[in-house]
Amino acid sequence: MSDQHKRRPLPMGMTPQPGFAGAWQPAVDIYRTHTGWLLKFELAGVTEEDLAVEVHGSRLTVSGVRRDWSIEDCSAHYAMEIAYNRFERVVELPCDLEQSQLSLELRHGILFVRVTTAGGRP
Repeated sequence: MSDQHKRRPLPMGMTPQPGFAGAWQPAVDIYRTHTGWLLKFELAGVTEEDLAVEVHGSRLTVSGVRRDWSIEDCSAHYAMEIAYNRFERVVELPCDLEQSQLSLELRHGILFVRVTTAGGRP
């Protein structure tokens, strides 16, 4: 594999985070709800098996990998704008998440992370 293919630039808006070299960051929308938080991560093409969600203090980390696949045999790419490979996104919320309950749902390329905090709204 040539050096050009090993070091592809990341798409605009996708920057590596410290400690996770070469990772892209999925977009996230964050909402406050009456029971805590709702986070929506844009993860088109990522399977549940390739996802991990972790909580440490007030930080929620979503990481994993989006794999490239082809529907045509013997094809060559003309342009590639979709970020494949490892990703990680760390979100810090203004509360301690250690005692919170998480529920996860992956639907139509969006990961919904519902965080229910102790005592309802933080």
